[in-house]
Amino acid sequence: MTVACGTPASAPHPLTPALWRVTGRKKETADVTTLTLSPEAGVVPGFGHGQFHMLTAFGIGEAAVSIASAPGEAVGGLAHSIRDVGPVTHALCEAPAGSIVGVRGPFGRGWDIGELPGALPSGTDHVVVAGGIGLAPLRGAVHDLSERHAHDAGRLFVLVGARSPDQIVFADELDAWRANGVHVEVSVDAAPAGWHGTVGVVTALLPKAPFDPVRTVALVCGPEIMMRFVAAALADRGVAPDRIQISLERNMQCGCGLCGHCQLGPLLVCRDGPVVSYGGPLPELLRERRR
Repeated sequence: MTVACGTPASAPHPLTPALWRVTGRKKETADVTTLTLSPEAGVVPGFGHGQFHMLTAFGIGEAAVSIASAPGEAVGGLAHSIRDVGPVTHALCEAPAGSIVGVRGPFGRGWDIGELPGALPSGTDHVVVAGGIGLAPLRGAVHDLSERHAHDAGRLFVLVGARSPDQIVFADELDAWRANGVHVEVSVDAAPAGWHGTVGVVTALLPKAPFDPVRTVALVCGPEIMMRFVAAALADRGVAPDRIQISLERNMQCGCGLCGHCQLGPLLVCRDGPVVSYGGPLPELLRERRR
């Protein structure tokens, strides 16, 4: 569900943060913390996989943070996994249980894990490729896809890249997904002694994944250069570009297409994305310098 800026006067204005309480926190890695947030008033608003909230650390500022929960998990609050990279995200990562943060949204277009345009053979394969914290916006989609594929002919592949083993987020969930029949592979850029997995960039995992490109839908999130190479490699493998979805990251400020800070060519990423199809002009747009 996308919240429009032109809401009725009786509804909360999308530029005014609601008060949410930190009801849980988990240290994922040395610089990534997952906060569980619950609204002080009302119920958790509806949202889609891959949408984001604008989170406020009061007195410091706002940051765009993807929702890491699946819609069906929203009963006890929503998970947001945050990397400590600046004053706002540092304050959010340090927010103790019981403290109050501001929440606006949800905003943007999320992952399409239903039927995409065009006929797909029965038993669609889904290939999820994540780099680092890019697994957070994909977590909810993987959660629901793993349940779907447990009862469907298609297969689910989750390919994860990280800088080092201690930078792998949701490591316990990767094991749970494997136990549920998901094909999970992890690569790291550099590894200490004792690491028995793949060493190298995440694209090195693609040739080992036996998905059928003709019936594949791919979801990709991570550093932009990584997404460029992964999307190109998937297309070279035979996956149709319009069935490759990537999640863009730009300078989000309003969250609903008013300020223009996140403009990328004809796109306002907060409104037309963050999830967009790799088809059309996107490969060229990805070469534009980030602002």
